[in-house]
Amino acid sequence: MRRPNVLLTGTPGVGKTTLGKELASRTGMTYVNVGDMAKDGELYEGFDEEFDCPILDEDRVVDELEDKMSEGGVIVDYHGCDFFPERWFHIVFVLHTENSFLYDRLESRGYKGKKLQDNIQCEIFQTLYEEALLSYKKEIVHQLHSNTPEDLERNLDQIMQWIEQWMKDNN
Repeated sequence: MRRPNVLLTGTPGVGKTTLGKELASRTGMTYVNVGDMAKDGELYEGFDEEFDCPILDEDRVVDELEDKMSEGGVIVDYHGCDFFPERWFHIVFVLHTENSFLYDRLESRGYKGKKLQDNIQCEIFQTLYEEALLSYKKEIVHQLHSNTPEDLERNLDQIMQWIEQWMKDNN
């Protein structure tokens, strides 16, 4: 039985991992956190001193995921999306969080200075939503609010309904 590939993207701290893990638990789909995968496989090409973070080797990430993505049924969680092949995803969800919630979440993770401010600005200007719209067909890109536990449940329900419909239409 064919299953869709789902991309969860958005600024760090918007709830991609929480949503992705719960979605995988409820659907039995495979969850991939690209940041964790990169850390485990050392898929980096350097270190960014200014942002105090490793620089992802996007080509190696794509190579690492290629076989899994062709099988289908994968939920991918990452804050960027423009380097993933368009053919991989059947739907893209960009999570959006109000700045007051996001600031507190990022601060609690130890973000400060330029890293904190740039991530907040990224959310204000909807940079990752724009990136998704430029990287994929507009009709598969959807923005979801991710502020509260109620938003999480609503998003889970909405995505699960979409997955069920996709499976009916494609099997």
